[in-house]
Amino acid sequence: MTDRALAVVRAGALTTVQDLGRPGHAHLGVPRSGALDAPAAVLVNRLAGNPPEAAVLETTLNGCALRPRSAVTVAVGGAPCPVTVDERPAAWGAPVRVPAGTLLDIGAAVSGVRSYVAVAGGIAVEPVLGSRSTDLLSGLGPPPLTDGAVLPLGHPVGPHARVDVAPQPAPPAELVLHVTLGPRDDWFTPAAVRTFTSRTYRVSAASNRIGLRTEGPALERALPGELPSEGVVLGAVQVPPDGRPVVFLADHPTTGGYPVIAVVGASDLPAAAQAVPGTPVRFVAVRRR
Repeated sequence: MTDRALAVVRAGALTTVQDLGRPGHAHLGVPRSGALDAPAAVLVNRLAGNPPEAAVLETTLNGCALRPRSAVTVAVGGAPCPVTVDERPAAWGAPVRVPAGTLLDIGAAVSGVRSYVAVAGGIAVEPVLGSRSTDLLSGLGPPPLTDGAVLPLGHPVGPHARVDVAPQPAPPAELVLHVTLGPRDDWFTPAAVRTFTSRTYRVSAASNRIGLRTEGPALERALPGELPSEGVVLGAVQVPPDGRPVVFLADHPTTGGYPVIAVVGASDLPAAAQAVPGTPVRFVAVRRR
């Protein structure tokens, strides 16, 4: 049995293996998946000496605890959280050496939602369609972590970064999402489109890796009935029958029958990954299709 492995002592609320995803398979019904806060995942990989595409762990709200079988270098970023090694405080946002057999504990997020844990060499679970990412919608990739699971590690390919701490953006106090209206904004009344781009919504606790759900004013349709299913993309803002917008995130379905009123620009989506329930959300129209 290899000593290049991590034992999961505490899996946390939801901890998954993620990399930069599996693009190019939407025509087969397979979403991209991958880290919701991709810049955070890339940064912790850089701190740990990994290439950007190496697989990391994505935690949700209350972190996780791990015990390496051999000495490893790790880096934790994304949502700020306490980090300890055998109950001794360790750095967040910087490389940390963890001796074999000691307990690395990634605590609950102080702000934000998702923290990222990179280990030198990367998480070396078997790739599926070119990616090691867990896809909660399709079930592709490794299952979410459970207590007692063992994760294989790759071999380090370079030295870790020589930094004291790496600056990272704070989780949003207000989530501003810049959108391109369409392709189905004509399914809504002009008043509903104005409401969508002028009123404040809030992040719903029902949000997950599939979509960021919102609470706020319902959007009234101008057309009755339902669309035939059509392709939807990352960042699409779909409006289900309750009228509250849903922003599709990494594990979104590749087709849908509810009208898409707008699409969020890709550069705004990492902040959406860190918006806690109750965070105000504003949709700002930047151009029409």
